[in-house]
Amino acid sequence: MEVTFAGIEQEFAVFETARILLQSIPYDGTSTWGKGADKGFRAFISAAENMELYDIETASEVFRQGIHVLPPLLSGPEPDRSFETIYQHTKELLKHNKFLTFFGGEHSISIGIIKAFYEQFENLTVVQIDAHADLRPSYHGSAYNHACALYDASQNTNLIQVGIRSMDESECAVMDFERCYFMHQIYNSTTWMDDSIEQMTPKVYVTLDLDAFDPSIMPSTGTPEPGGFDWYSMLLYLRKIFNQCEVVGFDIVELAPMPEFPAPDFLAAKLYYKMLSYKYENAK
Repeated sequence: MEVTFAGIEQEFAVFETARILLQSIPYDGTSTWGKGADKGFRAFISAAENMELYDIETASEVFRQGIHVLPPLLSGPEPDRSFETIYQHTKELLKHNKFLTFFGGEHSISIGIIKAFYEQFENLTVVQIDAHADLRPSYHGSAYNHACALYDASQNTNLIQVGIRSMDESECAVMDFERCYFMHQIYNSTTWMDDSIEQMTPKVYVTLDLDAFDPSIMPSTGTPEPGGFDWYSMLLYLRKIFNQCEVVGFDIVELAPMPEFPAPDFLAAKLYYKMLSYKYENAK
């Protein structure tokens, strides 16, 4: 039997009728500290099977829109080849006119995904929610390293960076400081959410690195950084984006599960479902 998200019944998981596609990309070829993001999807799916499917906040059961889990996309260990495989596959998926969601894997998977999206959607905004700037043009000899995850987007999209609290000095030359909301600034601002959304174009792609959360609630990442988002601040911001913009796709990356500690896996599953609930909150 095919894997379904959260154990939903097959009638809500059929490719032809599902409005949502979930593509896992278990790639962990360039991570430079903690490994394990290639195991993230399995832990995410396992946790989701224990999740209630009624969303209290939106009074909805978004699974009824249909969520089809695609076979894992295996891209090989080489960064260049991985990028090309993901990029070409995403271009093919976009032809189906469904809402595309992706689950990593490390953050380098987003490079090919985002390229396919900005070629499809003119004047695309990419919202990066992350602890790290990820703006290096190249790292360890490759432009497709996890430390380069948003460099191409910075050159070809309207990139909004949110939650950043770790970066290399060299990235200052690339970063648009007017569109970057550092975590220390967020904690001292009451307007940052609205200010950032005002800078977004109508169509938005969200790439969410789980290390954006504080490691007290999300320790299961390769590069945890202190001082991140709490659960409800993240949800408030995401709901504002989904309500005020047309989110055309999203990815969640960098879940590196910790054996015998499933709470972060459940957070990732719940976060994914909340994002879908916001997307289809007003759908007929």
